[in-house]
Amino acid sequence: MAGIIKEALQWIVESQKPKIIKDGDWSYTSENLQRLDEELRADPIGMSTLSGLVDYIKSKVDVLDDKMLIHVVSPTEVQLISPLDLDRERECLVKVRAELPEITYGRFLNTEPFLISIRANFVQNEGSEAVLRFAGTIESGTLAAYSDDGISQSATVKKGIAGKESALVPNPVKLRPYRTFIEVQQPESEFIFRMKDYDGEIGCAIFEADGGAWKREAMKNIKEYLEFELADLAPQFTVIS
Repeated sequence: MAGIIKEALQWIVESQKPKIIKDGDWSYTSENLQRLDEELRADPIGMSTLSGLVDYIKSKVDVLDDKMLIHVVSPTEVQLISPLDLDRERECLVKVRAELPEITYGRFLNTEPFLISIRANFVQNEGSEAVLRFAGTIESGTLAAYSDDGISQSATVKKGIAGKESALVPNPVKLRPYRTFIEVQQPESEFIFRMKDYDGEIGCAIFEADGGAWKREAMKNIKEYLEFELADLAPQFTVIS
């Protein structure tokens, strides 16, 4: 009786083991029937700068294929990938994701945090200076609609120690937020600058107004940067976007 029980238990154990199923040139496992790849693949290295990717490639710390692709996936992500392997798949060796400040668009903020955001998270240009100058001198309770187009506004701003004058809110304004890798030029695009007066407080907000065209420019800048930095290795590394 004990022998029969032992044999039954062994049969149960053996029957539960995953089996390898051959189908032509491919091997499958009975566990979810997933195909066993011929090639081993490494986990990608995580980076946050384009210069880090360039340093990794030039260090030759790893043996790379004779032909490699650098894919500019988006304004904030770049991948170093291999050509197709025996499994008709690509190995991603490096993923570079930009670390960017959190910028609030389309939401009204009190003057102080708004001014800090414009100063800290934007490349300073003529547009940002105009926004800072206007938002920093607006007098509460004086904001008024200038027209009915949803854009133009006028307000009383402080001038000098005691002087005041009526002025139009600058619109549209060309700004350059930090929204792609720091190694490349930040794209300039148009924004709508709006202000709101509520409960004695001034609220400020900016709204994107370029339809996302900046993304194409940012990816172009990334591609050109990498092509320049890897010019000596051009036959081996191809940059695509």
